[in-house]
Amino acid sequence: MDFQAGILQDGSPMESLEKQLICPICLEMFSKPVVILPCQHNLCRKCANDVFQAANPYWQSRGSLISGGRFRCPSCRHEVLLDRHGVYGLQRNLLVENIIDIYKQECSSRPLKKGEHPMCKEHEDERINIYCVTCEVPTCSMCKVFGAHKDCEVAPLQSVFQGQKTELNNCISMLVAGNDRIQTIISQLEDSCQSTEENSEAAKRELCARFDALAALLEEKKAELLQRICREQADKTAFIQSLIRQYKEQLEKSSRLVETAIQAAEETGGAAFLMNAKQLIKTIVEASKGARLDKIEPGYESMDAFSVSLEHLTEAVHALDFEPAEEDEEYFDGEEEEEVEENAAPERTAMGKGQSTAEPTSPGACSTHGGALGAWALLPHPILSLGSFPVARATLETPPGTGCPATPLGWGGHRAGPGSLASRPCSSTGHFSIRVQTGQSRTFCNSLVLYIIVT
Repeated sequence: MDFQAGILQDGSPMESLEKQLICPICLEMFSKPVVILPCQHNLCRKCANDVFQAANPYWQSRGSLISGGRFRCPSCRHEVLLDRHGVYGLQRNLLVENIIDIYKQECSSRPLKKGEHPMCKEHEDERINIYCVTCEVPTCSMCKVFGAHKDCEVAPLQSVFQGQKTELNNCISMLVAGNDRIQTIISQLEDSCQSTEENSEAAKRELCARFDALAALLEEKKAELLQRICREQADKTAFIQSLIRQYKEQLEKSSRLVETAIQAAEETGGAAFLMNAKQLIKTIVEASKGARLDKIEPGYESMDAFSVSLEHLTEAVHALDFEPAEEDEEYFDGEEEEEVEENAAPERTAMGKGQSTAEPTSPGACSTHGGALGAWALLPHPILSLGSFPVARATLETPPGTGCPATPLGWGGHRAGPGSLASRPCSSTGHFSIRVQTGQSRTFCNSLVLYIIVT
């Protein structure tokens, strides 16, 4: 007797029981033996083995060299880990097997109702019992003998049923295996998402630490410059205060001398006046000659010498960006690099830490000054790191009035960094700027302006 799902249609409690005895793989009533998974769901051992084999194609049999495997429960997607025994290491659910036996006995005692088995539409009293291979539809024997399928090839219904059932089970196993692979990809993507968040937090911490260090360096430099201004202020005010004291002393002496002279001028007796007048006049003349004290120069109180230009640093800060990854670089086909001469001594120092160590490019002469362009400067790495950007073009831009044209710079390598960029400015002194054009592709370029001081 066929105990497929749907054998009971009267809505009795047996129908609810029947739904609990359906295997989620083959969609039929559990066939013995029934195994119970760690998640407490049940499967036919054969169905469980099909799913396990699909998820672990290299696992052959019990006792093989490959130890164990895994698959996911088709009901809850819980991952089931198996040892080297495979599904044969799972416990049998004897309770479910006993319930199935009782259910089958109960169903066998119930008479079959008309309509429980599919009937032929052409021959109402005939049950569908054969399968037309030509038309790919189930039919009855009367249709084969007298009906529309008398010239068709037919096969026993049960054999076709078993074949398509096996094919469907294979498709189910394939889908389950595909779901397992998708779940694996989802897990990998979730891990990637978590790693991205962790790496982002680490990058944020590193960036904050670098900017905090830069801010601390700026605060330290500000304190140093403020201290120099305070020292200059103290020196100037001390000098001015000393002049004030000297002038006050001179004023006090002069005031006393004026009082003495007035008293002498008020003397009515000629003899008494003449006795002191000559000496008093001599004292006044000598005091007038000695009253020439130091004075401060015009603009002495100005502090313009302590002004700081931060334009180059501001532009460098605005140009700060993240360095590209090594695998993302695409070298820019720019102008051909000039050959760098060796054994050249440095004559100019770049603004920033350290002295330049690059080598000058091919020799030349400045048209205005007539001197050899041997002076050069290195891009200061502490001001701005160009990272691994390929440099397409670099030009030294001189200030107006120096008479030196813009000079192409020699580039010592594809990537920017200390010791790789050398220029050939004129022998003039002043502020020069280096414009470096970098890019990651043919369609993207950045133009960075960095300033150096040639002294």
